[in-house]
Amino acid sequence: MRIVVTCGPSYEPIDEVRRLTNFSTGELGTRLAGRLAQSGCDVLCFRGVGSTWSGRPDGVRIVPFATNANLQSELEAIDGRDKVSAVFHTAALCDYIVKSVQTSDGSEIAAPKIPTSEGELKVTLAPAPKLIGELRRLFPTSRIIGWKFELNGNRADALFAAERQMKENHTDGCVVNGAAYGAGFGFHEPGMPIVHCADRIQLCERLDRWVHRAFPAQNSNAPL
Repeated sequence: MRIVVTCGPSYEPIDEVRRLTNFSTGELGTRLAGRLAQSGCDVLCFRGVGSTWSGRPDGVRIVPFATNANLQSELEAIDGRDKVSAVFHTAALCDYIVKSVQTSDGSEIAAPKIPTSEGELKVTLAPAPKLIGELRRLFPTSRIIGWKFELNGNRADALFAAERQMKENHTDGCVVNGAAYGAGFGFHEPGMPIVHCADRIQLCERLDRWVHRAFPAQNSNAPL
């Protein structure tokens, strides 16, 4: 079966040499892609160029991406998206994009490299469009699993956020982790009990079993 995995961080440019990004390493998504390939899936993995985890599992085709928009363009360019069985959206994309950069007196700067001689700067950020909200349009027949990393609140709050993500984006499941959830990971499907996984390895094994149960009659197809 044909699987798409996104992983690692995106970035958004401040100028041509400076950027906003996050601490995602790309490890979990890359490990998941490797586990799925091991079990016979045809896996295409989109991994952020800022990923610090260097693993390259056998049998996985890795495509680098930079910004949120770049990743969306790469996904839109996949031939035969209607033949993709499942999408695992583990990528940690930027929540904000740079709207403008201004000097302390309010003058806007648009330079390839903003010189430090400009002194104190004001960077205005705007919320970035959510790629997960486009996945159902891009992959109308696929099973889509999103991720929810929550720091504030408790486990109930994290699971509520996962439910909201699934409802708003018409996805089929959500993996929850972060300080709000606590140690490990929770796999949440609508109307199903939460499945707890102690670590990345256990989570990857669980998601691999899930996708094979979801598509029991499918074999590996032609490459994406």
